[in-house]
Amino acid sequence: MGKELVVDKNYSAQRTEISTSIEEFTMYSETLGDAERNVIKVVPFEREKITIKSFKIPNVINQIAYRFFRKSKAERSYAYAKQLLELGIGTPKPIAYQIEFTPLLFKKSYYLSELVVCDLTYRELTTDFSIPDYENILRAFTRFTYKLHQKGVNFLDHSPGNTLIVRKEDGYEFYLVDLNRMKFGKMDFETRIKNFAKLTIHRSMIEIMSNEYAKCTGENEQDILNLMWKNTEDFQHKFYRKKRLKKRLLFWQKRD
Repeated sequence: MGKELVVDKNYSAQRTEISTSIEEFTMYSETLGDAERNVIKVVPFEREKITIKSFKIPNVINQIAYRFFRKSKAERSYAYAKQLLELGIGTPKPIAYQIEFTPLLFKKSYYLSELVVCDLTYRELTTDFSIPDYENILRAFTRFTYKLHQKGVNFLDHSPGNTLIVRKEDGYEFYLVDLNRMKFGKMDFETRIKNFAKLTIHRSMIEIMSNEYAKCTGENEQDILNLMWKNTEDFQHKFYRKKRLKKRLLFWQKRD
């Protein structure tokens, strides 16, 4: 099995420790998230803690694609994190990534980054409307999203669990995670508003975000609200249609 380990220059002196942490990944017990597809573990590292994300082995077609034609999710996460930081966008600092492969197939990959201890994620805003300073957090998040758009960052996985929120004395800081799907470049009105589609099902939140986004851009608030809500409904329709189809397919697989 071949391996390639790429370490950020700021951690080059810890290369051996990083390699050992990846090798011992299965021994660590503290995890983040539901670990449904990929597994994220919190790992002691010198006098601090870091996170290691282990991506599941892709299907055979993608094993070939990632081996010869496409960058792995771990490599993209590492590269995009660096690009975001250069643009002044918050994300946990990238430390390293490792890919494993055979001569013909791609296998495992790992992405290592700083552990950011957050106070909440955007997801909590969708389930608990009694959070202190709720509306100000949501408006600050909207301004953060506007900053992404200004910088030409189209975060394709702009969804509830992928923004960490840290309270500060003078406001809030936001950190993007799960970075492997992004596009960079100028975004038109429709693309920018569509970027909000996966965030919430609640119209009250859409109304606040569209109001704040209109303040940021100077664009018509009603146009923003109408398109933001339409995109949200369209996404929910597609999401649940896909879920129902998957349930039917799994049903027939169980029958077989």
